[in-house]
This record gives sequence, structure tokens and C-alpha cells, in this order.
Amino acid sequence: MTDGAPERHPRILVIDDEEQIRRALKSVLQARHYEVDTASTAEDGIALTAERTPDLVILDLTLPGMSGFEACRQLRGWYEGPVLVLSVLSSDSDKIDALDLGADDYLTKPFSTGELLARIRALLRRASPSASPVTDIDVGDLHIDFARRVVMLRGESVRLTRIEFDILALLARNAGRVVTSSMLLEEVWGPEYVRDTQTLRVHISHLRKKIETPGDVPRFVLTEPGVGFRFADLEA
Repeated sequence: MTDGAPERHPRILVIDDEEQIRRALKSVLQARHYEVDTASTAEDGIALTAERTPDLVILDLTLPGMSGFEACRQLRGWYEGPVLVLSVLSSDSDKIDALDLGADDYLTKPFSTGELLARIRALLRRASPSASPVTDIDVGDLHIDFARRVVMLRGESVRLTRIEFDILALLARNAGRVVTSSMLLEEVWGPEYVRDTQTLRVHISHLRKKIETPGDVPRFVLTEPGVGFRFADLEA
């Protein structure tokens, strides 16, 4: 750009009670030209979010006072940016609870700096207000046309059932984010089916047979064990 306007760097708020983690994240993120604020409690983090409107919040769950779960619930009531949970809690139920409360992604400690930065980039891309409405996407040799409900693989049409397309579309529209099994079941089948994970697994298996390479690790529909599924990031 040559209009002389200063480049805006995304602002990230880190809410974590461990000073070492706050310092390390601040150093890593500032080195990548992010603006960084930090808070050691959920209460301070919520106040900073209201004051500075960060582009993304990194949220710990085990905080003194208000828990990270409650902070996530409160933030989701009015904050529109992505929330990335970064926690030592690694059980499936903790991940599902956080994601169902509105977190956009979940990474457990200890974590890879490279993976954390990749997930931040993916979440910020999805949240970009300048992004045009997504009508179709291409990931590798897979093309999805949401409006026409058409899926092409290596230039050949793929015949999906209505359920298979709805699953794929929901995952693809949230590319790079974890979508819990209960979210998929509620969105595709309805709220009365949120516990029918066996049915979901069957349809995911059928979908993979149609779009993945037999015998290979799935490239498009990735499993988040015990939690749900994630569509491959657009730039993965």
C-alpha cells in the first residue's frame, strides 16, 4: 500500500494468571507485530476487552476468582471477536464445555508456538470484517459451492446426500475451528439429536469415503478426538 496510512496490527488480549505465560506470549506475539494486552484475572480481562476491543482473546480457564468458563460465557454475550482457549485442562468434557460456551478454538498447554500462531492467524482470517461473504471455497483439489450445493473433487462432481452436504458445509464455513459433535448434531439434525454421536460418526465416515483418499490420513475433515471435527484450514 502506498497511501501513507499506517499499517494496523491486530490487537490480542491474553488472559492468564501465570506471569511466565503472559510474558512469553507477549514476547512471541509482539515479535510477530501483534499489539498485546495482558490480564491476570477474568474480571480484568473482561474490562480490558470492553475498553480496547481486541481482535482476538486468548483465554486461560483456571483463573483466580471468576473461571475462564464463566469469562467465556460472559464475553460471548457481547464480544464478537474470536476466543482461543489456552489451558492445561485437557479432558474432552472441558474442551466441549468451553467450545459450547462460545470459544472458537482450544489448545492445551504445553503448546507448540508454531501451532498457536497458526491457529491465531486462522481465527483472525475468519473474523476479518473485510472478508467478502463466502459463497464457495477451494481447498486443495476440493471445491464447495454453498449456494448451488455442489461439491467437486479434482474437477469431478461428488454426489453427497443432504445430510453429508450440510455437515461438510457447516465444517467448511468454520474452517480452522473446532466444531463439537453436539453443535453438528444440533445444526444438522436438530436439538433433540445432540447426543446421537453414533449417527454423526456414520455420516462422517460416508462423507470421508467420498472426498478423502482411501487409506490416507484425512485431509479435509479432521477429527478432534472426543470433541468433534475441524475442517482443514483454507491455507493448510
